[in-house]
Amino acid sequence: MTIDFSKFADGLVPAIVQDVRTKNVLMLGYMNQEAYAKTLDSKRVTFYSRSKERLWTKGEESNNYLDLVDIKVDCDQDSLLVLAEPTGPVCHKGTDTCWGERNSPNYGFFSHLEDVIRDRKDNPEDNPDSYVASLFKKGINKVAQKVGEEAVEVVIEAKDDNDLLFLNESADLIFHLMVLLRAKGFGLHSVEKTLISRHK
Repeated sequence: MTIDFSKFADGLVPAIVQDVRTKNVLMLGYMNQEAYAKTLDSKRVTFYSRSKERLWTKGEESNNYLDLVDIKVDCDQDSLLVLAEPTGPVCHKGTDTCWGERNSPNYGFFSHLEDVIRDRKDNPEDNPDSYVASLFKKGINKVAQKVGEEAVEVVIEAKDDNDLLFLNESADLIFHLMVLLRAKGFGLHSVEKTLISRHK
């Protein structure tokens, strides 16, 4: 991996830090050759601090380190993408990211759907005609029953050749499973953590 530190007069290249699991961007720092070498050697992300005019390992004072997983160089060889595992808040202001955002997993539309399901459970009075709110009102047994019914429908459609029906039933199953997870106080992140713990 070749990095062209000479492209910049001060020898500093921008280093974008991304959470290796959530894929959220955490912060932006700058590395010179020495900071890059120390990062590789220590496995903790180290920058060159322009204000302190010295090497600075993220977390050296707060213990909120960025544990290095990988570093990638862009196509022009003048910026870095640092994949890391944060051990605490990244920003000096105490937030997860330097943009004040939470570093939570994002599963695209599934995350939006989780938010809707959570809202229907927590605020049923705001959506009295909601199907999801009515499921929660009927209790855990009814929600679990719906998951079982949808699972059977998926199996039945898997044996036929109608892909549209199979996908529709699969969507119903995943949706009702998400409702059941919320009823039990869990979410997709909980399932992801379980799968990660099993992965070898």
